Amino acid sequence: MDFKNGKYAWMVKIGEKGQFVIPKEARELFDLQPGNKILVLGDEKRGIAILPKEMQMEYIQKIFSEIDE
Repeated sequence: MDFKNGKYAWMVKIGEKGQFVIPKEARELFDLQPGNKILVLGDEKRGIAILPKEMQMEYIQKIFSEIDE
C-alpha cells in the first residue's frame, strides 16, 4: 500500500518458525540485499520497527537522547 509523503505499508505472514519475508517492493525501495544486517526495534505500545544499517546510528542516537531527557 502506498501512502502520501513516502509512507508505505505491506502485509506479511509470519511462518511457523517466526520468520517473515520482507516484500520485494520494500527490499528494492530500501536497497536490502542478501547478507545485509538490519536492526529490529520493539516497543510494547508502538510495535516493531526494522531499520537498514544506514539508518541505525541516526535512530539509536534519537532513542538514547530521549532516554537521557
